[in-house]
Amino acid sequence: MRHLTRAALLIMVLGAAACTNPGRFDNAGAGGGAGAGAVPGSASDPTSPAYFQQTVGDRVFFAVDQSTLSAEARDTLLKQAAWLKDNPAFSAIIEGHADEQGTREYNLALGARRASAVQNFLIEAGVEAARLRTVSYGKERPIAICSDESCYAQNRRAVTVLSAGPGTS
Repeated sequence: MRHLTRAALLIMVLGAAACTNPGRFDNAGAGGGAGAGAVPGSASDPTSPAYFQQTVGDRVFFAVDQSTLSAEARDTLLKQAAWLKDNPAFSAIIEGHADEQGTREYNLALGARRASAVQNFLIEAGVEAARLRTVSYGKERPIAICSDESCYAQNRRAVTVLSAGPGTS
């Protein structure tokens, strides 16, 4: 009897779940072009900041004490530039970060050089300079906290943060 009760409960739950798909009869995604069927603002919407962050990539990484862009970083930045050119309603703040090694002043300057390297690359790739701003956080905002190279490597980065509006002042 216990198994029969569980089976009946399972059938009811599955039946209720099948009835809760409100968009199953609409035509979203039926030849609607780029982003058709995507939930606006979601990571599946190619015009959303979530898509930019998760699919395009919002960060690039640097070697120790360097602000030179690697080949991988340049590939990511080319994708960022294309997305920004296709979505002129957004501007960006480029955050420069460093690992915990070195003085506060040194890391602020290094973060500024990293952010500037990204900004200059995006401008050369066709993004309007008025849409880009930089800020350096140095070692003040780590995403990984430990005194180990695995953490240091994650903190040596520049992050492109989107904001609404064609320019930020």
